[in-house]
Amino acid sequence: PFLRLLEAQLQDQRREHEEEVEALKNEVDAMKEELEKQQQAFLQTLQLSPEAQVEFGLQQEITRLTNENLDLKEVLEKLEKNEKKLKKQLKIYMKKVQDFEASQATVPAERRQHERNMQVAVQRKEKDFQGMLEYYKEDEPLLIRNLIT
Repeated sequence: PFLRLLEAQLQDQRREHEEEVEALKNEVDAMKEELEKQQQAFLQTLQLSPEAQVEFGLQQEITRLTNENLDLKEVLEKLEKNEKKLKKQLKIYMKKVQDFEASQATVPAERRQHERNMQVAVQRKEKDFQGMLEYYKEDEPLLIRNLIT
């Protein structure tokens, strides 16, 4: 059973590693393609006149900024959606708190008194004891005499 567990873990790790390697290979291939595109664009711009090179560079920058803006809009939409969700949750929790406070206000006075007494009892239990018996300091000689006899 232990060897099977180790074998299964090893297979899982191997599978994860192979998936990770495959993802990295795909990423490298995508980067190679992007590099080739950039090289082609660069070679084309070298063949253009200086004015056309400036115009091409501006078009490239506009395209890049447009894509960046679209990505930022997407992020903004996600954040706004999350904000709405959180506001709904906050309203629900505020309502629960108000309901709880209202229910606490209607609790009978004797129950609240009982809860206070329980708190007092808990506070009394936290005394600093110096043995297994509780006694008054003035009763100590009598206790010692009784223990000896």
